[in-house]
Amino acid sequence: MRRLKVLTWHTHGSYLYYLTQAPHEFYVLSKPGRPPGYGGRTTNMPWGDNVHDMPVSEARHHQFDCIIFQDDEQYEKDQYEFLSASQRALPRIYIEHDPPREHPTDTRHLVDTPEVLLVHVTPFNALMWDSGTTPSCVIEHGVKVPEGVHYRGQLDCGLVIINHLARRGRRLGADIFEAARADVPLELVGMGAQELGGLGEIEHARLPAFAANYRYLFNPIRYTSLGLAVIEAMMVGMPVVALATTEMATVIANGENGFLDTRLDTLIGHMRELGRNPALARALGALARRRACERFAIGRFCDDWDRALCHVTDLARAPFHGQLY
Repeated sequence: MRRLKVLTWHTHGSYLYYLTQAPHEFYVLSKPGRPPGYGGRTTNMPWGDNVHDMPVSEARHHQFDCIIFQDDEQYEKDQYEFLSASQRALPRIYIEHDPPREHPTDTRHLVDTPEVLLVHVTPFNALMWDSGTTPSCVIEHGVKVPEGVHYRGQLDCGLVIINHLARRGRRLGADIFEAARADVPLELVGMGAQELGGLGEIEHARLPAFAANYRYLFNPIRYTSLGLAVIEAMMVGMPVVALATTEMATVIANGENGFLDTRLDTLIGHMRELGRNPALARALGALARRRACERFAIGRFCDDWDRALCHVTDLARAPFHGQLY
């Protein structure tokens, strides 16, 4: 089959990097100064040759096979500002990266039409959204880590990887992080981490090797999607300690490949145990890596996206068999 020309936005850099591992050509919208959401082909990722910078002023003059939206403003505003009427009639996909914010069970998704495929990134998110008349499926994350990166865990403290944790507050667990940090040693990295005494952002390509030095990953998030940083840590062989909420409850098997609970004092006890028991951390991490390789392999992810793209553009010989809700 020929390679499709896919137009999209730079909404989540890490996700876009993995999405572009699929065997198609991706054109990523950019604006002068590259503000958030319009970064195009930025210089901070090891993009492949199939990723192309697409200035918004030029988009309507190019031919594409499919449009992939990744947030509400792109769907409600950008497509009318930057795309022609014929481009807006192309096959369209909307990637929903999060569970509903307004109400956890009764929120109707913005996209409500049988003409768009709604792709959820976790089964939990798909379960919670009311997708209306929109056909939807789940394409779970897929990740890869640089060759030669392996868990070491020589630092007897935990690592938290969250962007802008201070400003994102309770939903992302800023209060839980600070409460836990008062009892166990924790280091915070990510954009804006300095606001809470953290180290700042670590370049995506360097993050797996950096994280591999820490004994465990702590995920204090109450309510959001399954973070790529969690899966990347597991893929390295790092044990995860997390709240038993959202999709995390199906990823971490408590006491087998990490620790999971809704009681912070219980999680703190597990973190203390991992801090003084590196052998336990290695054993849990090995099973975490096995789970990540089985469920979140980049090959499966790319195959799922290839089938979805071929399906919406009528190139597939067989119908797409994603999970429909």
